[in-house]
Amino acid sequence: MSYITIQNINKSFHDKAVLQSLNLSLEEGEFVTLLGPSGCGKSTLLRILAGLTAPDAGRIMMDGKEITNVKAKERNVGMVFQSYALFPNMTVEENISFGLKMKKVNKDTIKQKVRQLIEMVGLEGKEASYPRELSGGQQQRVALARALIVEPKVLLLDEPLSALDAQIRKSLQKLLRRIQQELNMTTILVTHDQEEAMAMSDRIFLLNNGQIVQSGTPHSIYTKPKNEFAARFIGNYNILTGQQLNTLMKEEHFSSSKKYAIRPEAFSSIPIEGGFVIIGKVKDVQLLGNIARYELENHQMTYFSDFLHQSNELERLNEVVTLYVQKEDVIELS
Repeated sequence: MSYITIQNINKSFHDKAVLQSLNLSLEEGEFVTLLGPSGCGKSTLLRILAGLTAPDAGRIMMDGKEITNVKAKERNVGMVFQSYALFPNMTVEENISFGLKMKKVNKDTIKQKVRQLIEMVGLEGKEASYPRELSGGQQQRVALARALIVEPKVLLLDEPLSALDAQIRKSLQKLLRRIQQELNMTTILVTHDQEEAMAMSDRIFLLNNGQIVQSGTPHSIYTKPKNEFAARFIGNYNILTGQQLNTLMKEEHFSSSKKYAIRPEAFSSIPIEGGFVIIGKVKDVQLLGNIARYELENHQMTYFSDFLHQSNELERLNEVVTLYVQKEDVIELS
């Protein structure tokens, strides 16, 4: 039996369906991400798991027990919010120890656990500081430590890193993942950032309009999107009809009634035996860190290809180039 099972969950607000007969299951110790655009229902699902929002229908099982109607404080679930939600009049040490004090744990145990958590999240020397004296990244570390100190069965993360700058966000992603693995803690992250989901997850559940569109490992989600929404949301795929591809390749390989997806990085400037050939004119070049993204045009159709920009591929605008792609990298969408 799965550690967490969510069965036929429905939730509406003001007659608008937010979650529709949603089902998913998680194993103990898994790091799972609920990924999707704003308004798709992922944060609502997290709040239902935490006991902060009641579902209209369905049930939730955790560790063999039904918790659908169990109060939030009795679920043994920790939650970290985007807004940190720290107590401004409490020091770092007082914020972290708050949950144990509410449980009336003895002072020596609290002191020991706080010291362990401060070391774990890298806040040594900040014990007496107040939230206003900390950076955003440090405040988020306090929020994480405060959630972990009560040793929850499940840790819920509601876009906890989205307000931070890129460098701090990547650092905290690694910290969160390391702590989660060390504690073997079942963790559910909500995010709309596909790179964050890819970097941190054992499994990803992709949501849209209150339903799970696709689930799987980061690799399977990225390389094998099932439909057009998944392909557009994950990996910046080129989406073309079979008729468009037949025109570009000057051969009848594809069904004109279907759509196909090709990753920008799947294109090669080196001939591929048995692969497809596509010719295009370079209309624009955009540098994305170590990636150069080329906008190409042919027969009034536009598509994109990615190369490492230090490789000096496709340097000149308006140059007509020949690209190659393996057959298995042209993915048929349902």
